Amino acid sequence: MKYVTYLIFIIGIALIVVNALQLDFSNMFDGDSLTALICIVAILCGLCLFAIFRMSKSIDEKTK
Repeated sequence: MKYVTYLIFIIGIALIVVNALQLDFSNMFDGDSLTALICIVAILCGLCLFAIFRMSKSIDEKTK
């Protein structure tokens, strides 16, 4: 399970980089740039959830 979460973190960071390359800073809220911005925010939320999951698993292991 530990390696799966690391793999998900790596894939998430790669997706953030790919979507960041699609951003058009002169027209941030138009077309593909808006889609890329929404995807970046969604991926960051997912990564935060996995970070919370990893912390809860480490706390669970320490209490047992």
